[in-house]
Amino acid sequence: MEHIEALIADGGEITVGARWPHKCVATAADQSNTLAMLVRRDGETLPALLRRLDQAIAKVYDDDGFTDEVNSART
Repeated sequence: MEHIEALIADGGEITVGARWPHKCVATAADQSNTLAMLVRRDGETLPALLRRLDQAIAKVYDDDGFTDEVNSART
């Protein structure tokens, strides 16, 4: 999970926890921007969610593509 490690080393952070109305959300942010917000899928393991978060961070750095599943997900 090299992108998560690099983000944290540069002063960024990730969070994992409940964010209503979702039971589990993973987010990544640098000092000024949210980079990704992912909703944990049914049956998805925590390591799998963190791997997806790592890939979403890489997407931001490679393509400027922000991933927001929290505000686009249907409840």
